[in-house]
Amino acid sequence: MEAIKGHSEKSVLEYASDLRTFFRYMTKLKGLYSFDTDEEKIDLSPIDLEFIQSVKLEDAYEFMIYCKNVRQNNEATRARRVISIRRFYTYLTDNLGVLEKNPLKNLDIPKTKKSLPKYLTLDEAEKLLSVIEGKYKERDYAIITLFLNCGMRLSELVSIDYNDIKTDGTIVITGKGNKERTVYLNQACINAITAYLKVRPHDKVKDKALFLSSRNQRISNRSVQHIVETYIKKAGLGDRGLSVHKLRHTAATLMYQYGNVDVLLLKEILGHENLSTTEIYTHISDDATKKAVDSNPLSNEKPKW
Repeated sequence: MEAIKGHSEKSVLEYASDLRTFFRYMTKLKGLYSFDTDEEKIDLSPIDLEFIQSVKLEDAYEFMIYCKNVRQNNEATRARRVISIRRFYTYLTDNLGVLEKNPLKNLDIPKTKKSLPKYLTLDEAEKLLSVIEGKYKERDYAIITLFLNCGMRLSELVSIDYNDIKTDGTIVITGKGNKERTVYLNQACINAITAYLKVRPHDKVKDKALFLSSRNQRISNRSVQHIVETYIKKAGLGDRGLSVHKLRHTAATLMYQYGNVDVLLLKEILGHENLSTTEIYTHISDDATKKAVDSNPLSNEKPKW
């Protein structure tokens, strides 16, 4: 699926997991295994096209009931599972033509409640920046500043190399679906990165990663998550269910609220997949994008050291 759709590695892993869970349950439903069999002990290798074709619509709904009542999957997870299963059967039927009929063509996707994203207010964002201290304060400040100002994804930030930063204050990053986009660094980001590069280890460090761990290797996703969670608690915001991704929401919200940023422009800045069609972006200029990032009210923040 990664090659066909250009989805992220995370999406591909979720897709594979959904199909494994589905067919493991189907082997129980079809009597190949008892219902009390440990899922990890179920061998899926005997599953062939005949078995796949034998799955009926009512079987799929049995699976959804199982996901809700036994696995206690939420609406979003159940909806994702249905989408994965439907895409799989559609691909076998329409693309490969190895199935005569798609038995799950009419499988309904569960409706999900749309909730507003959690984000920090301007005061809370400034408070978060103000509590950063310690041995790695320059690095941590730069990390959180990039999240709050540019709305980067965690994987995008971790993958930055120091030589990716161009003299014009831009970075070309690879986002979801391996799509490249240009990120404009406002003055706050430039100040924070400059302060960090002054103390970033260079001697005997082979890794080109911008952000290094205590072992002088590219910092991991989990380490960044831990850093952000630590400072969120230190800022007295630990009861809000905030995370790295919520800092991305914060950047988008602050730009939209304070910068009068057009929604389409904002989605380009964030690199959202559902607006990847070229025509949507033709009227948005690079200058407008730079101004949008500069409009973030945190753009003039400076490190306190």
